[in-house]
Amino acid sequence: MKYKIEQIEQGDDELILRYQKLNQEVEYIMNFMSFPEKKLVGFKESTQIVIDDKQILYIESVDRKTFVYLEDDIVRVEYTLTQLEKMLNSIRFFRCSKSMIINIDKVSLLDSLASNRIDATMCNGEHIIISRTYASDFRRRLKGEAVDE
Repeated sequence: MKYKIEQIEQGDDELILRYQKLNQEVEYIMNFMSFPEKKLVGFKESTQIVIDDKQILYIESVDRKTFVYLEDDIVRVEYTLTQLEKMLNSIRFFRCSKSMIINIDKVSLLDSLASNRIDATMCNGEHIIISRTYASDFRRRLKGEAVDE
């Protein structure tokens, strides 16, 4: 991919992305343009905690509450999974079931299961099941192909 950076003396700042085929790199740039990196704020008891997205193993929705699982902590956030999907880097994070988003960078092992499901072992040893509804998109994502939303 070619990059062209140009400083202008006047006028509005402008960012143009031209591509032939939607791939992982283009998707990453589009996501960055739409949602610049933000820190998540969560709660542990009555304390607010700033969460760096690189620390997240997975995010789960349980009884209409959303929890962010870190390697050594669990933090409740006030966002829905849909909001978090839009906020987080779409290259690193993947919706693996109706109630869960995983950080692909934190997956250490994958095992194919019956009924086209995938058992993803996280870097802390925890097992996450990727449902059959999302499994083929997950496989395409790992190959670097664009995933239809």
